[in-house]
Amino acid sequence: MATVAPGTRVGPLLRGWRERRRVSQLELALRADSSARHISFIETGRSRPSEEMILRLAEHLEVPVRERNALLLAAGYAPRYAETSLDDPALDALREGLEQLLHGYEPYPAIIVDGTYTVVAANRGIAILLDGLPEHLLTPPLNAMRITLHPEGLAPKIRNLREWRGHLLAQMERQIALARSTELRELYDEVAAYPVPDPPDTEPPPADPAPAPPFALPLRIEHEGRVLSFVSSISTFNTPMDVTVAELAIETLLPADPATVKYLQSLTP
Repeated sequence: MATVAPGTRVGPLLRGWRERRRVSQLELALRADSSARHISFIETGRSRPSEEMILRLAEHLEVPVRERNALLLAAGYAPRYAETSLDDPALDALREGLEQLLHGYEPYPAIIVDGTYTVVAANRGIAILLDGLPEHLLTPPLNAMRITLHPEGLAPKIRNLREWRGHLLAQMERQIALARSTELRELYDEVAAYPVPDPPDTEPPPADPAPAPPFALPLRIEHEGRVLSFVSSISTFNTPMDVTVAELAIETLLPADPATVKYLQSLTP
């Protein structure tokens, strides 16, 4: 669950979120049906906000669910959002739905990760890409960023590694800016320090001679002597009421050329 350091006050936390979102006190007041004076009093500690006001401000500032609990704790209130283990029977329906989603996307790769990129579930399309990786990277708990960027992981197989690595690190930087996560920061520092393998002297011909799609950066990855091309899509849950659910992300890799489609479908029993 969310924690706050002793002595942390809700006012400075809210001010930090407002400044991070580049929203003025007046603009936030108008959004939250309040006044700039009241927002100022909350931020300076001259006024203690109600639970409802904290949650209203957090909603308009798009504060992550875990951090909303931290705001409530800093103001002396109980957390509003539970953090339920995925193994809990209360999430049986969610797990079943996610498993159906992953299975239904096969033979194309799909994976589910939590807020620190720990792999929650993956389908057989992902397993194909991970074939042959060293055991130390595939020992649970698996981490998607380590597997992708580690020099013994997928990195040597990614033909546009520098571009894809830059995309992943920028994605992590955006998440770090949204969440006070020591674990996520440590993971970023670790994977950003990995050496970048030199490109191969010879590159297998692309699966499709057509140029990469202009609408998204493709992931071009080698598999058994051919280069497969994918574009990535990430989905999250709308209006989550649980910290665990709020931090789940479903990434699907959509084939970016006909040859990749044909090859993956040929692997389907």
